[in-house]
Amino acid sequence: MTPTTILLLITVYFGLLFAISYFVSKNDQSNDSFFTANRNSKWYLVAFGMIGTALSGVTFISVPGQVGNPDIQFKYFQFVLGNAIGFIIIAKLLLPLYYRLRVVSIYSYIEQQLGTVSYKTAALFFLISRTIGSAARLYLVVLVLQRYVFDAFGIPFAATVLGSLLLIFAYTYRGGLKTIILTDTLQTVFLVSSVILTIIFICQSLNLSATEAFETVKNSSYSKIFFFEDWLKSTFFLKQIIGGIFVTLAMVGLDQDLMQKNLSCKNIGEAQKNMFTFTAIFVCINLFFLSVGALLYLYAEKNGVSIPVDLASGKPRTDLLFPEIAFNHLSIVPAIVFLLGLTAATFATTDSALTALTTSFCIDFLNMDKTAAGKNNVATRHGVHIGFSLLMFVVILFIYSYNDDSVVSLIFKIAAFTYGPLLGLYSFGLFVKNRVVTDKLTPVVCVLAVVATYVISANSARLFGAYEFAEELIIVNGLLTLLGLLAVSKPRKSEVN
Repeated sequence: MTPTTILLLITVYFGLLFAISYFVSKNDQSNDSFFTANRNSKWYLVAFGMIGTALSGVTFISVPGQVGNPDIQFKYFQFVLGNAIGFIIIAKLLLPLYYRLRVVSIYSYIEQQLGTVSYKTAALFFLISRTIGSAARLYLVVLVLQRYVFDAFGIPFAATVLGSLLLIFAYTYRGGLKTIILTDTLQTVFLVSSVILTIIFICQSLNLSATEAFETVKNSSYSKIFFFEDWLKSTFFLKQIIGGIFVTLAMVGLDQDLMQKNLSCKNIGEAQKNMFTFTAIFVCINLFFLSVGALLYLYAEKNGVSIPVDLASGKPRTDLLFPEIAFNHLSIVPAIVFLLGLTAATFATTDSALTALTTSFCIDFLNMDKTAAGKNNVATRHGVHIGFSLLMFVVILFIYSYNDDSVVSLIFKIAAFTYGPLLGLYSFGLFVKNRVVTDKLTPVVCVLAVVATYVISANSARLFGAYEFAEELIIVNGLLTLLGLLAVSKPRKSEVN
């Protein structure tokens, strides 16, 4: 599959997204449409479209790539099961709260419970978290496109990143969430079709039927799911389950991006129906991705395919194995399927993130009325949208220059440090009813909690006897934030009198 063919496919793909954007937004470019999709989204479209947003190109590439590590294999599925429990808690606990308050920005709840400074702090931590996390996700896929497409044309990495962000901006800046509900649904169709078809194509290449493929993967050295042997290690079952629950609560339930889609449904009943349906599909699709990883390594063993190395550092990059096999070892149809799935997964995540970042900044920091349709408000919203696109561009270039770690690990490290304070803030608001926090001290508490969490993580082996933190590190951060808030709080007057 030549770089020219790949570029042509990407052009056609974005042409389709632009067409959807034009027809959706041509009669309504209001802030209400951009921020909430007029609260009229169909729950089944939201449920299906959220798959593309939640998975991203990281799941598409890095998760299958990690399967080859004998210490990891299918351990990610433990984390996914924790995610599923977290989604159910969100549907039962947080969604009813948000719908009862009819919020546009979910961080408005913090203002009601803790105060204005706490509210701004929560929103700021979201902006930092989502900007870095989305940039890391987009970075990985742009890296693949750069290696297999744009290097052939002599186009520099920075230009590829900028072009990708400009395309995303172009089809989201007018319609926002109303557009994204439809474009993400389309992109999820490509994503789900891609992973299923990839399994079929690799099985055909290995001369395996569906039953034989299942047995081959099950009996291979790549398919271990549950790790009970050593509770000190990061792969331990309970750590992964608990980490999955709390990462989901923070990165989904306390995240404007994913919640913004849920809040576009007509009522709480439809929003919960959406979340339960999404959870079932999410678990199945992740199991498919892990199966793709096992099949990729089996294919590589049989055909002598080596793990690609990073051109800059010379180190093996397991997250490049999937594109290497798809583009250079399978026929053109599987290559097209892979490209469409990867592109869909990545841009479904990034377009949604840019919309959520714009929404949060406009509502939480500019105090913009969501229903204000005046030219000044819409123009300001466009300016904010451009600003976050440029900020993401800068962050991606920074990651490109300094990061040589697994992108999956990088994203969840960032999540543990930046979503942890959100977990602490919401825990205080939901469960501490007899005390009032000293609002102006909240930013100090949150920053100190992040610093303390980093120190604990960096010295865990020395402090806790070889204990390795996994995704449960976010619980430590949230707990430190909660304890800090309790320390700077005082009893409510009603409790004193």
